[in-house]
Amino acid sequence: MVDLSAPGSEATAQGSGSNDPTIGEVSEGRVLRTILARTPAGRDALLGPGDDAAVVAAPSGSVVATTDTLVEGPDFRAAWSSGYDLGWKAAAVNLADIAAMGARPTALLFALAVPKDRRLSFVASLADGFRDACAALAPGCAVVGGDLTVSATLMIAVTALGDLEGRAAVTRAGARIGDDVAIAGEMGHAAHGLSVLFSRFHPSGAAVPVDPAVLGEGEADAIAAQLRPVPPIGLGPVAAVAGATAMMDVSDGLALDAGRMAEASHVTIALEQAALGEHPRRALAAGEDHALLATFPAGVLPPGFRRIGSVVPAVDGAPVLYDGEPVGPLGWDPYRDAGADAAG
Repeated sequence: MVDLSAPGSEATAQGSGSNDPTIGEVSEGRVLRTILARTPAGRDALLGPGDDAAVVAAPSGSVVATTDTLVEGPDFRAAWSSGYDLGWKAAAVNLADIAAMGARPTALLFALAVPKDRRLSFVASLADGFRDACAALAPGCAVVGGDLTVSATLMIAVTALGDLEGRAAVTRAGARIGDDVAIAGEMGHAAHGLSVLFSRFHPSGAAVPVDPAVLGEGEADAIAAQLRPVPPIGLGPVAAVAGATAMMDVSDGLALDAGRMAEASHVTIALEQAALGEHPRRALAAGEDHALLATFPAGVLPPGFRRIGSVVPAVDGAPVLYDGEPVGPLGWDPYRDAGADAAG
């Protein structure tokens, strides 16, 4: 069972009382010093935090860049997520986008909008989450800069940079008829965790803290997959070297994201139920595991990827087939679903 407690939790990260003031009681400089003391620059930082901008090496001559924002309410619930969880997740989801291009992550920049009543220890734990996610998922990558402001709503925006190491970027537009469709990472676990959170820790529409003592078998692991995803970051470059023709991060559900790949590549992706595991419908609709979806020439699958289907000629109106049948609009669309109880 996964331990849902946060390493260096808010309760102990800075102490208590006067040693753990609210954000509104301290200067921006103190908040920044708290973060930077916990997030050493990575090996690609030629100039780290402390100046007007950072300088990051780009050995291949090009930079892969992405950004993602987590907002309290539609993207997370404060009752369920510690600062450490949020730092880890904010880093992980951006690292996954870099990996999906076949690149090696090199640096993160963050922007935090934090309510005045949050404790300094919360920001310290968030920085710990950033640091530990980088160390575990993309060694050498680290925080190189950021920005702070005060807001009534907690918001975390992260920009990630990556290096292609001399390779061409792997886009979602290169899938070819006859390719194998493959996945690296888990599918459906984060959505199962979200379901547990809403069904067990959301009475009368108000989120309450998770009590590990009442969780059933596998539920702690599922919640951990939702709060602290572990994408297979290192397999992005592996797929590129192996000849992946297309690749993307599965953040909004396999059916929806495979459809995006199919439309960009002007093909149809035919998924096979038998290859999708014990809960195939959950795998189709579930997001936030941040698995890597890729296509490879037939018979060429690098370690860590498993075949789940094939690329076929485009079928009008059906970018994705599931055992030969068109797949409906499954998956997470923030503009369509942000008000629903399944929001994360």
